[in-house]
Amino acid sequence: MSFFKNIFSKEKKETLDKGLEKSKESFFGKLSKAVAGKSKVDDDVLDNLEEILVASDVGVNTTLKIITRIEARVAKDKYVGTDELNKILREEIAGLLSETNVGNETDFIIPANKKPYVIMVVGVNGVGKTTTIGKLASQFKKQGLKVVLGAADTFRAAAIDQLQVWADRTNVPIIRQEMGSDPASVAFDTLKSAVTQNADVVIIDTAGRLHNKVNLMNELTKIKRVMQKVVADAPHDVLLVLDGSTGQNAFEQAKQFTLATEVTSLAVTKLDGTAKGGVVIGISDQFKIPVKYIGVGEGIDDLQVFNKHEFVDSFFK
Repeated sequence: MSFFKNIFSKEKKETLDKGLEKSKESFFGKLSKAVAGKSKVDDDVLDNLEEILVASDVGVNTTLKIITRIEARVAKDKYVGTDELNKILREEIAGLLSETNVGNETDFIIPANKKPYVIMVVGVNGVGKTTTIGKLASQFKKQGLKVVLGAADTFRAAAIDQLQVWADRTNVPIIRQEMGSDPASVAFDTLKSAVTQNADVVIIDTAGRLHNKVNLMNELTKIKRVMQKVVADAPHDVLLVLDGSTGQNAFEQAKQFTLATEVTSLAVTKLDGTAKGGVVIGISDQFKIPVKYIGVGEGIDDLQVFNKHEFVDSFFK
């Protein structure tokens, strides 16, 4: 089908293929067992496929949509051989994801009419939030953009120090205060500095304490309000970072954070170390929030823009 023409560079595509290897091997290992001894896609095969998709963390609702689409295909074509199942799955999942007008980007871009473009990053501790910020800063800098980081996760000294390491590594300025400082004050200072420096992109780290959602909600609301004193429509993007290796827990975190604040985009990390890559398909379908970035390796260049066509192509290669 036309949307399976590679649009990534060869190097980027190889990184994506490698990053999804564990998910792919796990999925197809289960699929080959499910169709063993069967020549056609029947109710048994579809039941097994449903179990495999749920077990691969695609999520129940998205799985049911995929199964319904395949059932319709089987009914229309009368006879569908099990050897065609991979191709049909690939086409139907790509079709499902194509119904949303997201996941079409091929590179790291920001709107030309927002300067500085302010990204507020949220997510629980341990999901790869600081690493994602560092890798994003690196990618934007490669595009020739001037980036400023703000260490507004003042709840943990380690968070400030980690962000400093990434600022040094990518050679971008960081605005920081002591642990325990007011996060909104750090965000305010960061935006003031970014405007003075004529920066293109500002990335603000925030604390990720979900055990007390009310406090988190209040803190994020305050940070937004204070930032708007400097840049009237900030933040332009509220990026929620999720750990893909936690599977269904990532869904739960997405639910909780979308209740605590308005999330406008998602980054799903650590896909290379897990067999739960199907979670990206489910999250992309279930939340009306675009998956913008995926982490498929440890390297500084292993944060990729999520492109649904390339993702499905790599998953079902």
